[in-house]
Amino acid sequence: MVSAAAPVSDPRLRAAWEAAGRVPDPELPMLSLHDLGVLRDLAYEEDGTLVVSLTPTYSGCPAMAEMRAATVRALNGAGFGAVRVRTVLDPPWTTDWMTEEGRAALAAHHIVPPGPASGPRRGGPVPLSLSPTRHADDAAAVRCPQCGADDAEELSRFSATSCRSLHRCRACGEPFERFKEI
Repeated sequence: MVSAAAPVSDPRLRAAWEAAGRVPDPELPMLSLHDLGVLRDLAYEEDGTLVVSLTPTYSGCPAMAEMRAATVRALNGAGFGAVRVRTVLDPPWTTDWMTEEGRAALAAHHIVPPGPASGPRRGGPVPLSLSPTRHADDAAAVRCPQCGADDAEELSRFSATSCRSLHRCRACGEPFERFKEI
């Protein structure tokens, strides 16, 4: 396999990165898979098959089937024939892999971007901490995307997707979503 480590010097791989990098996330269409940090690698196998590596935001992500299909469609549409998508679970995805452009896109759509993740970065087992869910006091540092106040309460740990939580600003009363850190 020929790896596509950045910066990509092979013009074919660069074109493939551009095509695959524009694929929107099916749950957050304002983000591309590149912005989300899900697009991990592109490489050619010896038989010419283009292999795309995607890391799901979590192992049971229901959007992975659509991400795989949309990536293959985008690459086929850009002229790449044989394409295979490989799911990579190690190292696990974290919100730290999200690009600054992705964070800005979330904010532009009134979804509070995640802060820095706390936890393992590369290799090794993934520790699991069991603790009480967040309460209203824990959400005090979340800034309202409507008025900018940092006085919010968490209404629900889950929102339209499992990677977002639902909050309400105590200052202006507007509800809003937040992308959770992982």
